[in-house]
Amino acid sequence: MPADLPKRILIGRALRSDKLGETLLPKRLALPVFASDALSSVAYAPEEILLTLSLAGASAIHFSWQIGVVVAVVMLAVVASYRQNVHAYPSGGGDYEVATVNHGPNSGLVVASALMVDYILTVAVSTTSGVANVVSAVPALRGHELGLSVFLVVVLMGMNLRGVRESGSAFAVPTYAFMVGVIGMVVYGLVRHFGFGTELPAESSAYHLEATPGNGSLAGFALVFLLLKAFSSGCAALTGVEAISNGVPAFRKPKSKNAATTLLMMATIAVTMFMGIIYLAHLTGTQMAENPAEQLVGAPAGYHQKTVLAQISEAVFSNFTPGFYFVAATTGLILVLAANTAFNGFPVLGAILAQDRYLPRQLHTRGDRLAYSNGIVLLAGAAILFIVAFDADPNRLIQLYIVGVFVAFNMSQSGMIRHWTRLLRTETDPKKRAHMQRSRAINAFGLVMTMAVLIVVLATKIGHAWVAIALMVVLFVMMKAIRRHYDRVSAELKAAEEPEDFTPPTRVHAIVLVSKLHKPALRALAYARLARAQTLEAVTVNVDPADTAALREEWDERGLDVPLKVLDSPYREITGPVLEYVKNLRRSSPRDVVAVYIPEYVVGHWYEHLLHNQSALRLKGRLLFKPGVMVTSVPWQLESSERRKAPKAWSAPGAVRRGELRRRPAPPAEPGAGAAGGARAGRTPRRATERPRGPSGLPMAFNGPVADRSRSVAGRRVCRTAPRSVRASVRFSVRVRVPPAPPRS
Repeated sequence: MPADLPKRILIGRALRSDKLGETLLPKRLALPVFASDALSSVAYAPEEILLTLSLAGASAIHFSWQIGVVVAVVMLAVVASYRQNVHAYPSGGGDYEVATVNHGPNSGLVVASALMVDYILTVAVSTTSGVANVVSAVPALRGHELGLSVFLVVVLMGMNLRGVRESGSAFAVPTYAFMVGVIGMVVYGLVRHFGFGTELPAESSAYHLEATPGNGSLAGFALVFLLLKAFSSGCAALTGVEAISNGVPAFRKPKSKNAATTLLMMATIAVTMFMGIIYLAHLTGTQMAENPAEQLVGAPAGYHQKTVLAQISEAVFSNFTPGFYFVAATTGLILVLAANTAFNGFPVLGAILAQDRYLPRQLHTRGDRLAYSNGIVLLAGAAILFIVAFDADPNRLIQLYIVGVFVAFNMSQSGMIRHWTRLLRTETDPKKRAHMQRSRAINAFGLVMTMAVLIVVLATKIGHAWVAIALMVVLFVMMKAIRRHYDRVSAELKAAEEPEDFTPPTRVHAIVLVSKLHKPALRALAYARLARAQTLEAVTVNVDPADTAALREEWDERGLDVPLKVLDSPYREITGPVLEYVKNLRRSSPRDVVAVYIPEYVVGHWYEHLLHNQSALRLKGRLLFKPGVMVTSVPWQLESSERRKAPKAWSAPGAVRRGELRRRPAPPAEPGAGAAGGARAGRTPRRATERPRGPSGLPMAFNGPVADRSRSVAGRRVCRTAPRSVRASVRFSVRVRVPPAPPRS
């Protein structure tokens, strides 16, 4: 069984680098891949608005649809702004590239840290919200939210490791099913209410919603503050809008045009679903409470509050139960799959930052399926940490959510304004100037909207958002430190423009470490001899006097011409005496190079690593920090490593193509011929091992059907499959075609 068979089963066969173009996405697949986060936000953004307004009781609930309209306007403004971004910066850097180019590297790092936090929280919020919706429809799963959320993150990680196109194909059906379910629910509810006059009361409409203590009669500034807080909570519907601008390279050509079209499609669908849910919540009297046991008067004991979408769909499909379960199932799926937006955005952003030397370079490496595998695994691990830390509670996680999003929005919009202003200084074409001025006006309006939202978010959610802000600061400082390290190493390793004076080492002193005289040690000695060092010696550490004496005796019996040096170790330690001996050699001859050869075992199973090579690993780790010391590992493959490979029968080069050579049996002797019959007429009898000859009299190097193919070359018939050297010798040695003998009379 191949060693990587489990990996191939999980993520599929490896793809060549030149197959990258086959992983690009058309618009129909790009929409579910990059817009699932923004589309799924409409499932919990209305709920956040109602939860915030519930603090003031039933009197504040009627403000929900006005707040929804303002949120929809902000969303359209942001989408219009990002349509300018994808045309101006189509390389995939998104907000990070816009901020870096127009505001400088530090601003770009602020945006990058904000986006990374946003992507991590997107995975955490999406999976926990999806599980919460499923639990609302299937109460038997209550209490298992944490395990289900972690399991779903692992499943998403595995699907994305298989590649962007495959994950897009897998996620397209649930995303489109969610759109059909929600839009169908809105249309069906409006038809039932206005067409047939049917009342559609939600489950919570029968209860009276009371205000929390201290918020019973809000007015003036307190009411405005509550409405602003509800507005900031509803702006969670804008999360994920920026993902398309970060994923432009994943689109088919023309990339910018397709990305802008996908942005417009996403905005139209998201605003339609968001406003439809807000209106149906108002129509059905849906209520949400921070503390249902105290605020919902008339609710039965032990009442478990369902999500807004679950209450609305239950009311709308009161006469069609399959519709309720369809909406619940697709909502749970889309909320989980919305995390796929982050799994596509975070690795690309990490690869760009790694290319700019702000993150480890491993994040810039594509995996077997041409996806940035290291970034995918890193994102999954960070999201699981947040899910566990917040006990898979989506309401607590959402409070941290939108800070990073709107920091990126603001830096991006202000950067685009500077971008258009810079271009207008040099552009003289009136049509192009008019287009640039219109684009700058769109970005300016988007900046005003996003700045207002960011101020409201910081003013109303600072008690919860400090965790996200602190994490952004940590990431910013870490990326600056990584860049300083890479710059320092690059400057240290840079080759000088003019050749420097280099003093070569005078001698090489080779040391072979041995513990006993076995095959790996003998191979290491033989390899060290081939290096032809000026001095060569074997070194062993005297940990057990009996073993050392046995080694000396065997060394003398074999008559090895390499001197054996024994290092004393009174404390039975191996690494220290070797390091001290190497240090003394360097001290006595500073211009000499010490080459240390270490025999090592190559094992076939992971658990065998725990049983072998531990001393060698420790010693190598210490010797690598010694200047003027070269360490060479001499491997010896154990039988377990060979068994992992299926044995293959050896065959001569080209034997598979030409077939095996077969001996031709000697011709039978003629009747009555004696021992000298084969030598009749002075000819030497042909040996049984001689190869058969073709029509030209040349030895036939190949047997089988192809051996009969021959052609005439310069008056000769030469076997087509004969070796080139034979054909060449015939071409230059035979010049005249011998005429055939005259026919016998």
